[in-house]
Amino acid sequence: MNKQPPPYIIAVVDDDPSLLQSIRSLLESEDHVARLFASAAALLESGCLADTDCVISDITMPVMNGLELLGAIHARWPGLPVIFVTGHPEMLDGLALDGPQHFRVFTKPFKGRELLAAIREAVQ
Repeated sequence: MNKQPPPYIIAVVDDDPSLLQSIRSLLESEDHVARLFASAAALLESGCLADTDCVISDITMPVMNGLELLGAIHARWPGLPVIFVTGHPEMLDGLALDGPQHFRVFTKPFKGRELLAAIREAVQ
């Protein structure tokens, strides 16, 4: 059973404005609500995570990277799913990818339909 019926509220974090807009268009094509943030700090300071269904984040960002963001999110909302989209999958080397981390990873470029399917699966 879904956490809530679509549309979902998705927070998107990336320091690349064109990627933010691209993901927004993809999410809105499925009637999801996209909340866009240019940095991890902007997301954490927004206060919107309490009613967010899923987070999509880049890994390589200045100041606070995606892995640090994951830790901050899961410290307060341990079950909130996070989906990473990255051009640098090597940042995940050595990271334990089993267990209840509640995240998935897509390497850029990724297929929009696969990302949408991952969102549906993550929020169930």
